[in-house]
Amino acid sequence: MPHETSLIAALTAGVGLAFIFGLVAVKLKLPPLLGYLVAGLAVGPFTPGFVADGAVAFQLSEIGVTLLMFGVGLHFSLRDLNAVRKYAVPGALIQMAIATLLGLGAGMALGIPWGASLLFGLCLSVASTVVLLRALESRGETESTGGRVAIGWLVMEDILFIVAIVLLPVLASQLGGKADPNQNPNLGYVLVETMLKIVGFGALMLIAGRQLLPKLLGRVFRNGPRELFTVGVVAVALGIAFGAAKLLGISPALGAFLAGVVISESELSHQTSAEIKPLSTVFAVLFFVSVGMLFDPSVLIKYPLQVAIGVLIVLFGKTLAAIAILRLFKFPWPGTMLIAGSLAQIGELSFILAGLGLKYEVFSQGLMSVVLAVGVLSIAVNPLVLQVMSRQGQQWGKQSETAVPDESVASEPAILSQAPLEIKDHVVMVGYGRVGRIVEDCLIKAEIPYVVVDFDQEIARQVTEHGAPVVLGDATQKRDLRRANIEAARLLMIATPANSETRAMIETARALCPDLPICVRTHSLADYGLFNESSVQRAVLGELETALEMVSFALAEVGVDELSADAIVDEARHEVAQRASRLQLD
Repeated sequence: MPHETSLIAALTAGVGLAFIFGLVAVKLKLPPLLGYLVAGLAVGPFTPGFVADGAVAFQLSEIGVTLLMFGVGLHFSLRDLNAVRKYAVPGALIQMAIATLLGLGAGMALGIPWGASLLFGLCLSVASTVVLLRALESRGETESTGGRVAIGWLVMEDILFIVAIVLLPVLASQLGGKADPNQNPNLGYVLVETMLKIVGFGALMLIAGRQLLPKLLGRVFRNGPRELFTVGVVAVALGIAFGAAKLLGISPALGAFLAGVVISESELSHQTSAEIKPLSTVFAVLFFVSVGMLFDPSVLIKYPLQVAIGVLIVLFGKTLAAIAILRLFKFPWPGTMLIAGSLAQIGELSFILAGLGLKYEVFSQGLMSVVLAVGVLSIAVNPLVLQVMSRQGQQWGKQSETAVPDESVASEPAILSQAPLEIKDHVVMVGYGRVGRIVEDCLIKAEIPYVVVDFDQEIARQVTEHGAPVVLGDATQKRDLRRANIEAARLLMIATPANSETRAMIETARALCPDLPICVRTHSLADYGLFNESSVQRAVLGELETALEMVSFALAEVGVDELSADAIVDEARHEVAQRASRLQLD
């Protein structure tokens, strides 16, 4: 009996070549993403040699997109979504409208029919889920303020794009194509039906899913073997995504994201994230391989002007629009440039819409190829664009003293005050998440005065309910640290996850108070080494402190005296710090 090997061949070729070319890219000090794209080009139909099954590769990559968005949802609570809606909703709407109009104008100037030009503009307006999330993860920005706004922006784009995909079959004839005879021609009915499905699915997940999913996974986690919990997590992510897509016509990525958000409210969020991450990483790599397989280099010769204009709209039109929108809201420069840079690309949703345009004869094959080429090129250069823009954002942020979030207009007197708080010999604490709350409890018990600096208005309200002063603002800005009266403080504690914003906070604080002790939270050995090498008095690496606490307990239990145990722990901490320093030199 012959064996069907297209699946294993696509998986083997994709992962194997992605590893090889990704390794080469890293050795050349290039983003590994470029290696993954080259791997796809190598096994694609437009280069000689072995050709993998593109349809199978794309389906495997869809699993990666789904698991990746599920993992993001696990770290993104409903409170986070509510906090960023002010920027994400109008931002996504306006930026997509601007990009669509630019594409429409460019297409008509090139002699493309208006319907195809409009669809071309829509294809250029939405960013790739995988590219944006991988970019944020690689920079440690998924939990930063800018990273959360970017993710919220992406979710809004997904919702708007679902509407566009659903309406295309209805409007195909008006756009110069062929209408779907099986589709209800009533535009209002289709639009209302789509929005009801999205709202209904969201309500179902938040009401029923919020009660059922955490209990189900919690019971498996407590009573079953670990592999059953892993299977359950994957089943929940893929099952909800598939059900949302097939039954309701909702994006699988959006369905998986909402499922993750629901579970994020439970105590199992961290364990669930740990189980899903390795799988999502491998399958997400296949997304880039599948994109590389779609790229036909001959398009650059056949349609050079169309491709160049498309890339310019994506890299400059969308970017400038995002910057203008965010600065209009007085969003800080570092976060503004991070968000704008991460959105400067297109991907899977654009390819899906272009494919539908071809199916309903709105698009020609040539224009479909142009969209694919623009997507591949924008994805390839996005890491460089993001790196340059983030660096520029940090520089502009240091120079700007007026970048105060618009949310500073709130009802509490402590938040409304723009003058420095009348407090001294206090602790300035940046961030009020799980770590920040524990720190706050201890400061209260020790009767040590403190001020919380946070960007989230809801968090500011929670702090004021405890009777503590709070500054609603950006700790990378001198103005907001001065409002916390940092010059009179005894200590700065940065309890947010380490990222580029953390480094900017340290530099800003040092500019104001060169001798102020600083304690910072880190998550990686690289960050631990970086902060220890800088002017930070104490960098706290979570995994290291967990290990040392366990060692201290073990030494005490086996009878080692306290002085010797302390010496062993200190030596271990010193050795880890030295290893981290060597990592910085490498």
